[in-house]
Amino acid sequence: MPKALPGPSREPDTHDRIRHDRVDKSGSVTLRIADKLRHIGVGRTHARTHIILLVHDLDVRIVNAITGELLRELTIDTSKDYQPRNPK
Repeated sequence: MPKALPGPSREPDTHDRIRHDRVDKSGSVTLRIADKLRHIGVGRTHARTHIILLVHDLDVRIVNAITGELLRELTIDTSKDYQPRNPK
């Protein structure tokens, strides 16, 4: 019996983006999600670092564009405009 080929794994209503940006001097980056700006804390140690944002719906990964180091991985809390580095 032949193996079935895998079907498409993408849901029709997913939203994927790749964005190149730079962390601002206060250590955060801004991303528009659901027509609102969300401020994501990355850390002041990464101020002015060139980054790549990998966005899949509300899941975000922030990667150093030069070294490839994963700086932050989070799921956006849509009830808050600022996504702190260490949520309580």
